[in-house]
Amino acid sequence: MARNNWFEFKQFRIEQQKAAMKVGTDGVLLGAWTPVFDNMRILDVGTGTGLIALMLAQRSNSMIDAVEIDKTACEEAEFNFAQSPWSDRLKVFNTDFQVFANLPNEPYDLIVSNPPFFVNSLKTQNAALSVARHNDMLTFDQLTTSARKLLSNNGRLCVIIPFAAFVEFSGCARLAGFYLRQQTQVIPKFGRAPKRVLLEFTVSPCYPVNSELAILDEDGYYTGDYKKLTAPFYPAF
Repeated sequence: MARNNWFEFKQFRIEQQKAAMKVGTDGVLLGAWTPVFDNMRILDVGTGTGLIALMLAQRSNSMIDAVEIDKTACEEAEFNFAQSPWSDRLKVFNTDFQVFANLPNEPYDLIVSNPPFFVNSLKTQNAALSVARHNDMLTFDQLTTSARKLLSNNGRLCVIIPFAAFVEFSGCARLAGFYLRQQTQVIPKFGRAPKRVLLEFTVSPCYPVNSELAILDEDGYYTGDYKKLTAPFYPAF
């Protein structure tokens, strides 16, 4: 996916000159895949440019808050929200998620996050990019524990993480009081191993549903399932 200073979707535009993490496939997948309904209270953790929050605003009539620790990214998300058709339903907070979780808040019905996931790996000299990519500032345990504090009794947590981190993240989620409801393994090209996994957790016991999503077919073309999922957003589809 191109790393321009902007990205044009069908109903909104993302300016991304300041944010360390640009528009990418992971965020688009989570924003398109997450089950969302009208009149929900939604929180996007680590919103970056505001992409996922904007996608969920397009798909519902819900009120959506976003948390972003990086000041410049927060400013960019705020700009993107203001320029969108749903500016009255979007709000961003420049703060640490753990701090936010301990503030007086009404419970949320849904929390979404494309969390930082590199652990003990070489960091870039770009400090903002390191914060966005590495989980030193927000570990899986901290994310799940803080999310549980903020969710209603019927609330849900949806994330996208590397497939290799599934066991670790699921363990943290279970300790925090979550139950896996749905997982979709994301395959970059048909016939290859999954690289990402989309996860939906609830706070009530349930039987998980498993599925797969291939982005490209054997010939390197976008699959029908991927096109159908992202068609409301990508102009090319």
